[in-house]
Amino acid sequence: MSGWQLQEAKQRFSEVVRRAVNEGPQVVTRHGEEVAVVIDIAEYRRLKGEGGDFVRFLLSGPYVDGDLDFPRNRDLPREIDFD
Repeated sequence: MSGWQLQEAKQRFSEVVRRAVNEGPQVVTRHGEEVAVVIDIAEYRRLKGEGGDFVRFLLSGPYVDGDLDFPRNRDLPREIDFD
């Protein structure tokens, strides 16, 4: 991750954004303390969880068409004594 002092980041904001898109997250510091990160919008959406819910994710899998066959064990259950 590249680092930028706040004043420099304000003056060169276009470059900060360009680097966030091309190189990855850009850390902004103020008085030597990390205070913000500029990231690519795709990374933001991935982190935020946009792009579909869990059900949609499962339904997009390769076995959605019902081709899976799970054989069931047909044996009777075992006897259990609860005394």
